[in-house]
Amino acid sequence: MQMKPLDPGILAGLVRDAGTAPSMHNAQPWQFRFLPDTQTLWLRADLARAMPTTDPDHRGLHLGCGAALFNLRVAAARIGRHPHVRLLPDPADQLSLATVDFRTPTPEATEAGNDALAELYPAILQRHTSRWPFAETALPERVRAALVDAARLEQSRLLFTGPWHSELLRDLVRDAEGRDLMDPGRTDDLERWTRFGDETEAMAEGVPEYAFGPGMRDGNAPVRDFAGRRQTSGRGSQVFEHAPHLALLGTAQDRPLDWLRAGQALERVLLVATLDDLVASLTSHALEWPDLRSLARDPLSAIGHVQMVLRVGYGPRGPASPRRPVNDILSVG
Repeated sequence: MQMKPLDPGILAGLVRDAGTAPSMHNAQPWQFRFLPDTQTLWLRADLARAMPTTDPDHRGLHLGCGAALFNLRVAAARIGRHPHVRLLPDPADQLSLATVDFRTPTPEATEAGNDALAELYPAILQRHTSRWPFAETALPERVRAALVDAARLEQSRLLFTGPWHSELLRDLVRDAEGRDLMDPGRTDDLERWTRFGDETEAMAEGVPEYAFGPGMRDGNAPVRDFAGRRQTSGRGSQVFEHAPHLALLGTAQDRPLDWLRAGQALERVLLVATLDDLVASLTSHALEWPDLRSLARDPLSAIGHVQMVLRVGYGPRGPASPRRPVNDILSVG
């Protein structure tokens, strides 16, 4: 059964919701092109927003685009649309990451699955990365199970770490921080996507100073310091949690297809967490160095390749980061 054509206003709303997804340094490396004749929306990688040193294989770019794709699916479900999604539709075009066919419903859709997606919609605009201290409060087992299940539904795995593994991850992040400060290319990537003071007023992408969060005076939370060695005014420092709740998001294989699936799983986990009044920050820092990334996985787990480290807990919601306007990320025809 074919669905009716998309109204231009509805299309713009869907893409706007998709664009609220998290991405490395908030670079928002996605482009959407809608073909009215076929009612198909193409998701393409925007290599102008790639990070040649920090993310040379574009793994992080794929994760961000996968997260945007999941938001699009949620927004479509909210209005009763369940389009057919194909990942990597054109093997000859590596920039084509997905097609979303609004003429044909997805063949595997179920009423329960559609309702579950639609129920996540309120979290799309509520979810923000929080780089602030979280409470030293245990996560209920029900909540942990819901987050694990969210990743599984997107063909990925989520594993909460034990004390020894959490300590290892913190050490890996510190190692990555030290290496980054000595690498001019990585410093350039960071400085390109961060803004200070008056520069933040006209931002449409990147991480503004007001979203850096405080410096860490004490604690063990693996939070990236976007200030680097640069001075910030009035930022201050606070004590972060000493026993943070960390989880590894991973996949069995490590191909572009797996990265897109992991990006969708990441956003599903974050939206479920948001509805449970949790906040989260993402830590890809150590994963940006191949040797450190291989050390991050638990050799006894079923996760073959770690795609993201999440820190979750109860605490203040972070501020909304800037977003590119729809007319910058959507073309028609």
